[in-house]
Amino acid sequence: MKRTRVVCLISTVSLWLAMVSQGLSAETFKVAVMNQQLVIEQSKAGKRALEELKAYSITRQKIINADDQELKELQQTIQDGKLDDSAKQEKQGQFQAKLDAYQRRLADFNREIQQKQREMVAEYSKKVQAAAQAVGEKNGYVAIIDKGSEAAIKIVLYHQPALDLTDQVVKEFDRQNK
Repeated sequence: MKRTRVVCLISTVSLWLAMVSQGLSAETFKVAVMNQQLVIEQSKAGKRALEELKAYSITRQKIINADDQELKELQQTIQDGKLDDSAKQEKQGQFQAKLDAYQRRLADFNREIQQKQREMVAEYSKKVQAAAQAVGEKNGYVAIIDKGSEAAIKIVLYHQPALDLTDQVVKEFDRQNK
């Protein structure tokens, strides 16, 4: 499925470039690349957003760790063998209830963190696009294509290093998002 998306994306970009280039002379057709992920990671606002997301995740992880410790202690109490049968049954009931709550909380926290990540990506993609557009218009580029990355989908397989505008887009992004 990933390969199909890459082929479709490459075909779409190729078709778009072919259509655009028909209306332009070879001298005026300027295309560049950038790495959107690096823009977010290297820009001041992007670093702040990533740190906020990390802090949010850490606070959630501390809560999960405390719940985990409580479950371990309760399990240890049950396994000590010092409880009579009725007390042991009661503790096992408590353990199961706490385990269920722990699993729900863990799932909820994971959904919350994923939602925050999606929101951040959506917000910062628009901001990166605005910065890339400003750099492109200022320098006369017809298109600036996100290179992608090894971790996601690598869109541009080869480019000359001089075509990479990532640093310029980072500077513009910082200027627009103080």
